[in-house]
Amino acid sequence: MSTTQSERLRELLEPLVTSQGLDLEEIAVDSVGRKRVLRVVVDSDTGADLDQIADVSRALSAKLDETDAMGAGEYTLEVGTPGAERLLKEHRHYVRAVDRLVKFQLTGGDELVARILKVDDDGLDLEVPGVKGRKATARRLAFSDVDKARVQVEFSRKDSKEQQDEQEEEA
Repeated sequence: MSTTQSERLRELLEPLVTSQGLDLEEIAVDSVGRKRVLRVVVDSDTGADLDQIADVSRALSAKLDETDAMGAGEYTLEVGTPGAERLLKEHRHYVRAVDRLVKFQLTGGDELVARILKVDDDGLDLEVPGVKGRKATARRLAFSDVDKARVQVEFSRKDSKEQQDEQEEEA
């Protein structure tokens, strides 16, 4: 997709997404065989539920039908959220990932897996999990030190109440 088409689609669709209380995170046009697929990724600080996704999908579809932004050929519109292992790019993405485990690719080439505790304008306060029975440690990470960050899926995470109870029993 050309930059001009991407910019034109963003200019056309972003006000509709924003009017639904969501952020437009990504737009991509892909060719699948003879068809084209327009993928629109939306999100908000509180997440997006299925009703919001359906509402914004209808609004975007109507707007695209009344314009020639996608040209004359057939296309499929897919509207969704970033998913469980979302890539963190914007400041708001980090804020939304507070209390989540994140894998960081650092600018020096190292990797770090840590839980985001707090986000401010300069960087992140993290909790680095302990290894082999050691306690977790605190770490400060500046945004300038982060090359890439992606939320990790946790299948067996204990909630903080259970963790507090366990720590009190150990003490």
